[in-house]
Amino acid sequence: MENIVARWQRELRGTFSNNSPTVPQWERDLEKGDDGGYFGPESAAWAVHGSMTTLVAGIQALLIQALHPGALAGVQDHSSYRTDPLGRLAGTIRWIFTVSYGDTATARAASEKVLHIHEYIRGRYTTNTGEKRPYTANDPDLLRWIHLAFTQAFLGTHLAYGPRHGNGTAIPGGPDAYVADWAVAGALMRVDNPPTTVAELSAQLAAFTPELRYDERVAETLAFIKNPPLPRSQQAGYRVLFAAAVASLPAEYRKLLRLQTPKIGPVPLPVTVPTKAVLAVVHWSLGATGPSEAAARARRTRLGVEAAPSKRR
Repeated sequence: MENIVARWQRELRGTFSNNSPTVPQWERDLEKGDDGGYFGPESAAWAVHGSMTTLVAGIQALLIQALHPGALAGVQDHSSYRTDPLGRLAGTIRWIFTVSYGDTATARAASEKVLHIHEYIRGRYTTNTGEKRPYTANDPDLLRWIHLAFTQAFLGTHLAYGPRHGNGTAIPGGPDAYVADWAVAGALMRVDNPPTTVAELSAQLAAFTPELRYDERVAETLAFIKNPPLPRSQQAGYRVLFAAAVASLPAEYRKLLRLQTPKIGPVPLPVTVPTKAVLAVVHWSLGATGPSEAAARARRTRLGVEAAPSKRR
């Protein structure tokens, strides 16, 4: 039994680290640096990104992003998601955690690296009005759409499935605090005037509605997201997380994607309880504190911006 559990834990960790046998060096290196970083232990960003709800959020973000034909063209034409899905996932996780937990210089450098890679992602796509439009992944509207979709997904799924804090909310400071925190990441990615409140987030998302659509390319991407090439030990859990991502999607996006919440006839199936159960199992397997957060805490302790473990509380 121990061998089975150990193998499952190894496979699970490998899914998020591109099959690295140990904690990736970039996570260990987050202990280095000269300041506390953009965020700290009491921040909304740490609460959300340190939670297992990110597993659901990652799925949902991909679903929302796929609705924009320009964003999807970049993925379909240039991404290695079909041949190397774990590598692409690991790259995204690296950027998110570096911005969340690294010092400010490291967070800026990681963002500039992504922007540099984006310069080579270019092509043409057809808009809903029939216009053939050239694009690069650094086009301001595409950068904004990706940022908005990410913020919506991580916020929405955490509100739906995240732990509650002492004040009864799933996020310290409330939802606006998370949107404001992650606006920092938007600015690092050269998004002009990123939203800092839920109301602004909703308004900026709504402005994109005329540009969104469902077509054959969306259907192909959706089929892959629904059934990625995961180890057999993770497939049942992933089906639960996919259902959770669909259930917590804003209704207009769920309709556009032609997805429905799980039902038996007209009766919706419960999603929250099984989702939290899967997330709890993953949390147990990966450990209470992730390597990125642990490295950030060590750096902050070294710099004197956070008390040593024995002095906390």
